Amino acid sequence: MNKKQLRELISVGEGYYLELKENISNNLGSEICAFANSSGGKIILGVKDNKEIIGFNLTNQIKSKIQDITRNIDPQININIEQIDNLVLIEVPEGKQKPYFVNGHCYLRQGSNTQQLKRDEIMDFFQNENLIKFEKKANKDFNLEKDFNNHKFNSFIQKANIDSSLSKKHILNNLGLITDDNLNNAGVLFFSHRISKFFFNSVIACVLYAGKTKSSILDKQEFDADFISNLNNTITFALKTLRTEIIIDSVIREEKFEIPEKILRELIVNAMVHRDYFSEGRVLIEIYQDRVEISNPGRLLFDKSDFGKRSLARNPLLVDLVYRLGYVERIGSGIQRVKKVMRDKLEFDISSDWFTVILKRKFAGVNAGVNAGVNAGVNAGVKLTTLQKEILLKIEGNREITAETMAELFQKDSRTIERNLSKLKDVKMIERVGSAKGGHWKIIK
Repeated sequence: MNKKQLRELISVGEGYYLELKENISNNLGSEICAFANSSGGKIILGVKDNKEIIGFNLTNQIKSKIQDITRNIDPQININIEQIDNLVLIEVPEGKQKPYFVNGHCYLRQGSNTQQLKRDEIMDFFQNENLIKFEKKANKDFNLEKDFNNHKFNSFIQKANIDSSLSKKHILNNLGLITDDNLNNAGVLFFSHRISKFFFNSVIACVLYAGKTKSSILDKQEFDADFISNLNNTITFALKTLRTEIIIDSVIREEKFEIPEKILRELIVNAMVHRDYFSEGRVLIEIYQDRVEISNPGRLLFDKSDFGKRSLARNPLLVDLVYRLGYVERIGSGIQRVKKVMRDKLEFDISSDWFTVILKRKFAGVNAGVNAGVNAGVNAGVKLTTLQKEILLKIEGNREITAETMAELFQKDSRTIERNLSKLKDVKMIERVGSAKGGHWKIIK
């Protein structure tokens, strides 16, 4: 690797394959061990976390110290150390005799972090979970010219603060998304036009039910674009069905969702990045009258008793990509953060093949008025469209909601919303009480 290539690597920033350090630290051995246990990687000495280059000089004494640290890794692994300009590059290959230990401890790369694991956990992980094989596998059916979504790629590098002057292939390679000169499955998930062309099980299914059971479906949608589009579309589907509270602090008026958007995003991201992509199952979002269920195929990679205390990624490359975009905070802290916010409104259903998060809805009677109105309308010969049912749900959740707000939530123009509101008023399902600005909606039972 030459000076130019090294600087370009630094510009991409820390991640699953790269660790930046100002100098030798006490945890250098654990970083080398983690890379050996994962997919290999590079450690650059002489760079701050913010990518600022301060330089580092490789003396014989320091080189000997690094080699001594490496000798403590069991089984032994050979690394390459070299001075390139004013920086030191340590290249760690993927180990062929996993798991590796240093000073009696075992480490694994998780996104841009290194995590200590128990021996039983890591043995089980490597033996039973086909660690990183899915996301690292070259996808030879993917054509970089025809199937690659350049718009999504450019959006990604902008949000991830990556130098856009670098070539596409260079960035993809440094992100670990190139395997055997092909885009690998992790890259396909993020940058394909339509994900179902390559992985039908990556489609996300969202269902809205009328009551507490699956007996009556109000709406159902499936999303099969790229990873980030699917995530955002799923969030939008969930939010437009949830109730809102009106919070007035002094003269500030704020609408607050019954389940915070940040919590929904965290849990849906977790379902998408931690699922087992070898399974034929899909990520499933089900919204009932009294709860929201977020399910994904794949068992826990550690004992249930450690759930919420430990984090082990089935797909560390995907974790790294969403971390770079800021969709998750410190890796491994998500469940604890969700528990702190939701408290007694949160449950987990953990089976041998599936993992389900259950979010209890705050309002026990949610949708009751809507269901009664819909049923009355049906009995009177009135058939409502999906959009009209969704409008009724939003009004039930927030009687002061405006047509403009609904247009934004549903991604429709205001005239479409006004036309459907007029239809609902004509069939006596809603009425407006008071003025357009200061009044509120009433659902007619």
